[in-house]
Amino acid sequence: MKKQAVIAGVGESSYHVRGRSPDSEFQLACTAIRNAAEDAGIALADIDGFVSYNDQRNDPLRLARALGIRDLRWAVQSWAGGGNNAAHAVQMADAAVCAGYAENVVAFRALAQGQFGRFGQSRGGGRTMDGDMAWKAPYGLLSPAQECALHTARFMHDHGISQEALCDISLACYANAQRNPRAVRYGQPLDREKYHASRWIVEPFHLYDCCPENDGASAVVVTTAERARDLKSKPAAILACAQGLGPMYGSSAFQPRWIGRMYYDNVGRSLWERAGVGPDDVDVAQFYENFTGPVLISLCEMGFCKPDEVEAFVANGALEGPDARFPFNTSGGNIGEAYIHGFELVVEAARQIRGESTCQIADAELSLVVSGPGYAPGSALLLAKT
Repeated sequence: MKKQAVIAGVGESSYHVRGRSPDSEFQLACTAIRNAAEDAGIALADIDGFVSYNDQRNDPLRLARALGIRDLRWAVQSWAGGGNNAAHAVQMADAAVCAGYAENVVAFRALAQGQFGRFGQSRGGGRTMDGDMAWKAPYGLLSPAQECALHTARFMHDHGISQEALCDISLACYANAQRNPRAVRYGQPLDREKYHASRWIVEPFHLYDCCPENDGASAVVVTTAERARDLKSKPAAILACAQGLGPMYGSSAFQPRWIGRMYYDNVGRSLWERAGVGPDDVDVAQFYENFTGPVLISLCEMGFCKPDEVEAFVANGALEGPDARFPFNTSGGNIGEAYIHGFELVVEAARQIRGESTCQIADAELSLVVSGPGYAPGSALLLAKT
């Protein structure tokens, strides 16, 4: 890390409401990768590595054949399922190019919930279950919304946090999405009255506390800073990454403590130590919000505020627009732009460094991505100007 590797190109497909994409998930993946390569100014044949997470369908062999890869030398995936590893995918690409295992590594995620099923549905079913689902499913704990709602409700109870704090997260994502023509929620503004009038999904989550279900893909090209000098687009340097899991974390059925936690305090400590900066130095941040509640918790665990301060931290439009007190999810995030399992946040973080966001922060020097609060091991990524 420490700016040895950079994101040299970003790409994405069009983003669609679940089931409305004219292309298959694999076609969406190829489109995003092709666009990232074109943005970087490299030939598809020059890609020699792929990294993804929680993706068993768009495998490197199939991608290499479809895209005409000349020499595939690096192909890996993160452990564990969920958007918690979006930042870690970039970390693995960084490791590959810095160690010389590959030269141009694509980190990506493709997701077509219209083609392969909805993440928001119950994960129960069948006559047998293994892992911690064997302990949760018999009691009706079957969906991500239910899991994150339990943690959020406990956190709100312990620290006296009201529903308005969740509303402020959702309003910020929708407000910033109105600046972004790529966003699925572009042209669909949200106000506080509409938020509170929406139906409950699982308390304390209203409809607008939950990310939509989308079809699309996004990708980045990672290479060394030296190679990037001869490429097409302005690079975003990888200053630091972190992946981590603290003691007694991450298996919710066997968690005697930490029920109101998101597992990111150790990720934050590692990230700031490696980067040599702290939360106060960050200019713009992209926080994974499959649901609004985990954002509040991870803001605290990453060191931006204390739990008793977080409601004030997000209140009064503090997260909305390029001149926000805390510029947040500037493309609209998972809730407003599109839920591409969080990887679209990496693309937006790079755009902020390049000065190309639809909600651009003036003179952005440090751009943060926090991936998948609520699922472990967690990961985070800090990009910087070269």
